[in-house]
Amino acid sequence: MMKISPLFIISSSVLFVALFSATPTSAHFFPNITSIPKSLIPNTTAWDRFNKLAGCEFGQKLDGLSKLKQYFQRFGYINQSFLNFTDDFDDSLESAIKIYQQNFNLNATGQLDGPTLQHITRPRCGNPDIVNGTSSMNSGKAAGNTTSPNIHTVAHYSFFPGRPRWPRGKTELTYAFLPANQVEDVVRTVFANAFGRWSEVTPLNFTETSSYNAADIKIGIYSGDHNDGEPFDGVLGTLAHAFSPPSGLLHLDGDENWVIDGDFLNAPSLASAVDLESVVVHEIGHLLGLGHSSVEESIMYPSIASVTRKVELTPDDIQGIQVLYGSNPNSDGPQPTLTPSNEKDSGGSHGLTASWVLLTAGLLLLLPMIL
Repeated sequence: MMKISPLFIISSSVLFVALFSATPTSAHFFPNITSIPKSLIPNTTAWDRFNKLAGCEFGQKLDGLSKLKQYFQRFGYINQSFLNFTDDFDDSLESAIKIYQQNFNLNATGQLDGPTLQHITRPRCGNPDIVNGTSSMNSGKAAGNTTSPNIHTVAHYSFFPGRPRWPRGKTELTYAFLPANQVEDVVRTVFANAFGRWSEVTPLNFTETSSYNAADIKIGIYSGDHNDGEPFDGVLGTLAHAFSPPSGLLHLDGDENWVIDGDFLNAPSLASAVDLESVVVHEIGHLLGLGHSSVEESIMYPSIASVTRKVELTPDDIQGIQVLYGSNPNSDGPQPTLTPSNEKDSGGSHGLTASWVLLTAGLLLLLPMIL
């Protein structure tokens, strides 16, 4: 049996208290893209400053490279032990860029070319792509026709370290919104639709409850630093993040311009508009145990362009979630057959997720002393 030190129990409890003492915020939810006030549309976004680094390569020194190193560290491409970054294009940055390019199916040159910067400046999920040096993304393009259920193709789904999942036999999961966020019914409907997409392909069912503390899945909207180790950064940048099961925490950035209907076909180009359901479907995948995928069409791909709607599960998403839970016993439709390439037990996790199981264990041991 694993032993947990008293020091870890105490630190875990402090983290638990800090996490839930964060101040919630009211989000910017809009019925459609045309209803976003111009005053909320920024001239620049969180990572636009990286565009000035275009063409930079190994051996050069340029103002802003230290911030780019912090970006790569946040998503796991540079070791967390590094504390003081310089503006030198050194070995660590070149290595980080090459791995990033491989994960996103880019030409792995190690240089800051146009396609690489385009991906870096995209809004994305706050969960890292690499945890403890292990990439959560099985890089490489999927082979074959992924739209046909009869075609064998390569899978690129991944899992959290240790492959956590909700307990076997627990197929009824409840979710609740932080009461202080005062989420309206139209937003609740979007979440219900997003949960329903995962229910269609698994034995899991999701039901909203009014009891936030008792819910399996707790949904909160925050701005900036909200005491979970992964602060939000304003408009675009990181959009949301979620913890692996069974923690059940999903956080949205309250500063985003969230659009409800997701109809962007004939809408004006507003760089700050984000489709709510597209992001929620992705984060639910994390709540259920999926990491990031290198298949750009998949829901579990880490980034999504603004003014984009992507809500349909792909064969890669379906295969990954069914490895954890099996298929929906009430579904008569054909299921895709995929052959995983280098399937991993470690995957994309939130910065705190890898230790969440130990954290929970520490809390359970400490609970009698608190009560």
